[in-house]
Formats: sequence, structure tokens, C-alpha cells
Amino acid sequence: MIQLKKMVFNSFQVNTYLLFDETGECVIIDPANQDDIENKALTAQIREHKLKPVRILNTHCHVDHVLGVHFLMAEYDIPFHAHEEEETILKNAPLMGDLFGFSVEPFDELDSHITHREKIRFGNSELTALHVPGHSRGSLAFYAEQDAFAITGDALFAAGIGRTDLPGGDYDTLIESINNNLFTLPHETTIWPGHGESSTIGKEILQNPFFQ
Repeated sequence: MIQLKKMVFNSFQVNTYLLFDETGECVIIDPANQDDIENKALTAQIREHKLKPVRILNTHCHVDHVLGVHFLMAEYDIPFHAHEEEETILKNAPLMGDLFGFSVEPFDELDSHITHREKIRFGNSELTALHVPGHSRGSLAFYAEQDAFAITGDALFAAGIGRTDLPGGDYDTLIESINNNLFTLPHETTIWPGHGESSTIGKEILQNPFFQ
């Protein structure tokens, strides 16, 4: 059974997720920790739960979601994975950091690219990657079927959707992605978004104002 720990980092209030199971193996989704205080808070949780980080997964690579990647790669010697369409956004991260007052080191290429419907395994657990473009071209969600939850990044929020006015964003594409790849999940599936509080697929189908 996958356990989930949510931590909120940086001035954009990004949700960073630790997912782990009984083996102690752990994946870190959207590491947004940006300074020594946040780095220590994250590593303290990893120590407290006796976890072994094995990889970094990003729903997308906007600068507010990648601020902790370099630290974690160095600290735990783990690879960094996202959709290949995020490579351009990743290369622009230092420039975007300058615009928002963040100091961001340049990134090398991703260690590997995650594809639609790819199975991502850690410990005894499995996630399915779902391509949900629209907020960015390479946006992903990570679905844990056995544990009935999905990490939806900045595609789908409680009572909202991701902005589509950034490079690579497209409103119609995002609506189609959510309808085809998220709203087809069981209604009881909990969604854990990139910002804000959790919800369920069923609640968003019925109440999300963008789909009424």
C-alpha cells in the first residue's frame, strides 16, 4: 500500500509529494524545496520514515516545481524523470527563475522520458503515468490504481484547472486531456494537485466550474 506525504514549498506554495510503501522505497514528485530550511524539512521527513529515495518524478517542469531537483539528485544520487516535451521548459528554468527571483542552476537533459501509460515501479508499488497536456505540453498525472489516488500536477485542481497562458499551454487541449484521461478514472479516486487541497474525480466531474 502506498503512503503519501504532502509538503508545501516556496512562495508559489507548490505541493511536493513523497510516495512510499512498506519496503521504504520512495519516489519524490515535484520537488519544490528552494532553500536550506525547506531542504532540511524534506530530508527530515525522509529520515523520520526511514525512506530510500529511488527517483524524482515531475508532473511538469515549470520553475516552481523543479527548485529542489538539483539538491535531491546530489543528496541521494537519484535520477530525474519527466515527459520529453518538458525539456524546453527545463532548459528555460534559469531564465524563468531570474524573472521570479529564484536562483536556478542550468539543467542537463532528463535522465529518461516518461511516456503515456508507462508503468513506474518502486518497492512493491506501481504508478501509471497519464499524459494530460494543456497546462504544458508534457504535463503528466501519476495514477495509483490500487490505492485509488492520482497526483494531477497543475492540470486539475479542486474546483479549478491549470492556467493555459504560459508557453505550451492551450485551454482546449487541457479540457480534452482532463475529460479523456482523468475524468475516466473511478469517481472515488482522490486527486492530489500541484497546489491547494485534495478532491475526488467524482466531485470535480459534478462541481468543477470549468466542466459545467
